[in-house]
Amino acid sequence: MDKADLVFEIGTEELPPKALKKLSVALGASVEKQLQEAKLTYAKLRVLATPRRLAFVIEQLVCAQAEQSIERRGPAWQAAFDAEGKATKAALGFAKSCGVAVERLGTIKTNKGKWLAYQLQQAGQTVPQLLPEMIKKALSLLPIPKRMRWGASNLEFVRPVHWVLLLFGGEVIACEILGQTAGKVTYGHRFHAPAAITIDTPMAYVSSLADAKVMVDFDQRRAAIKTQIESAARDVSGSAVVDPELLDEVTGLVEYPNVIVGDFAPAFLDLPKEVLVSSMKKHQKYFHIVDANGQLMAHFITVSNIKSSQPEIIKQGNERVIRPRLEDAVFFWNQDKKQSLAERIPSLKSILFQKSLGTLYDRSQRIKHIALGIGQQHQLEAALITRAGDLCKTDLMTDMVGEFPELQGIMGRYYALESGETAAIAEAIDAHYLPRYSGDALPASRLGQCLALADRMDLLVGIFSLGQKPTGDKDPFGLRRAAIGVIRILIEKKVSVALDQMLDLAISQMPDEIKDASVKAGVLAYLLERLRGYYAEQKISVDIFDAVAVCQTQDLGDLNDRMAAVVAFKALPEASSLAAANKRVSNILRKTEEVFPAEVDTDQLIEPAERALYDALKAQQTAVAPRLQKHEYTQALSDMAQLNTVIDAFFKDVMVMVEETALRHNRLALLQQMSQLFLNIADVSKLQS
Repeated sequence: MDKADLVFEIGTEELPPKALKKLSVALGASVEKQLQEAKLTYAKLRVLATPRRLAFVIEQLVCAQAEQSIERRGPAWQAAFDAEGKATKAALGFAKSCGVAVERLGTIKTNKGKWLAYQLQQAGQTVPQLLPEMIKKALSLLPIPKRMRWGASNLEFVRPVHWVLLLFGGEVIACEILGQTAGKVTYGHRFHAPAAITIDTPMAYVSSLADAKVMVDFDQRRAAIKTQIESAARDVSGSAVVDPELLDEVTGLVEYPNVIVGDFAPAFLDLPKEVLVSSMKKHQKYFHIVDANGQLMAHFITVSNIKSSQPEIIKQGNERVIRPRLEDAVFFWNQDKKQSLAERIPSLKSILFQKSLGTLYDRSQRIKHIALGIGQQHQLEAALITRAGDLCKTDLMTDMVGEFPELQGIMGRYYALESGETAAIAEAIDAHYLPRYSGDALPASRLGQCLALADRMDLLVGIFSLGQKPTGDKDPFGLRRAAIGVIRILIEKKVSVALDQMLDLAISQMPDEIKDASVKAGVLAYLLERLRGYYAEQKISVDIFDAVAVCQTQDLGDLNDRMAAVVAFKALPEASSLAAANKRVSNILRKTEEVFPAEVDTDQLIEPAERALYDALKAQQTAVAPRLQKHEYTQALSDMAQLNTVIDAFFKDVMVMVEETALRHNRLALLQQMSQLFLNIADVSKLQS
């Protein structure tokens, strides 16, 4: 079958740099999926992206679909012919729809009977026929939060479209995409090579743009920027701190990257490190440099989109831009220190958090009281929790956090120390915002952990009380992040406190007009759903999660111990047989409506196999009890795996549902005890082979 290469490019005004990678990956994935569905094979699909274009190149794409054999199923045989064997209206109608006589129809047999059928060969469509619609569909499905219109048309895309290139082999695929007629023309770097470039073959696309000062491959451009940054940092005897997200964003800002090192006055190093980094990174997209000891140096690295013959001018320009920002930071730092955090507590009353949930002051007081309830279980000093709770939101009232919101908590730590607060209080103010994002560090101290849990429980219960729980992709209050934060702190920091207890504490602190005890069930269900996702990311299979979730333990640390135990148990050679046995027991007990004694009558144990099971269960109950108290679930399940032989023998030699009532009830009681022994840890009947 004939094959050829293909290139597609949509040229736009500057695309959102933070979204560029995501948009290009989504475009490639959508096209790849559609090609597979259309059975169009190819050797390689390469996705490309710069600030002014989204593109892909496909190598050795087949020119057309293969001829397809299509089978149409008609009426059932009984409905197709009457008693005399003549075709009915159903058969005649089906034959007419297929364009053939009834005699030309065939039959197929399924497990539901015999049917009339017709097979026909259909020629495959060509790439020029299929690709334009595939591309339009892929573009329409891109994850664009808000599309824009341009000119007088009703067309919508992430940015206005200026050209479309679509070349298959050496020929343009004639079509119109987002208002632009496809051609074989593209454009190079906006300043270095702005003239139109004609692409004669798809495989010349990347090299032609490279000649026009455009590095079109996002990943290659990213790697080149990283290499240049690291080299530039070494030139000033330092190491660049390359944030992956910032690197992606900068890669989305330039087509022809050139790195320049700038300097700032060493006196600015007296500012907290985070202030300098935030000012450089968030506002200017600069990379900072540290020395061999990890200390910040008075240099920064910027990535320019042009190759200047006078790089010193660009360097000086960037230095002029950063200087007033750092001077502002110095001013904020000095002004903020004039007032202690404690003196800022009353000002929290002037900032509304949410109409029904009150001010930031109200929120900080709720956090304090919830944290006090949590802290009691960990013997934390009440005065310490009270002080940390009162101060935890006060840095939001500083000029520095007003200018750099991402420094909330961090500046609270600095200002607390400047105000004479203890190191424990200062650390807790910072730590109660942790984790700020997926994979972020967790609070190290118990005080910080209690405040962080209280902060998130107040948020979850408060927003649920307002009936504003997340829907779809909308989560304006960050409840998903808050829920995962609660889960991670409880599990990974082994904070032993029950979810329902924290929920009760949080509900008790809600304003009277929205206080609603029924919210508890909704928040708990939401947390458990996020917990399921948490374990899915840990590669814990669904059956293991379900086996443990049945226990309904509210202590996530305890639940995590059970999860680890079931993971280890499932790997044992006896696990499959024991899971099947427990499933059988579960089914027997579920189906019976009889009421039977809780205790086993040893006089009714007439079969050797049931006596052996009873004795083995009693021995295991005695051995396992102290392990359960110590949460030694892994060893307990390992010990219980030894029951496998006697359980198999029981089901082989003993009939449970016998006619004699007393004997039947006694055996049901025995099975109930066996089931309960395992249920003390997990429902292993839910485990899959």
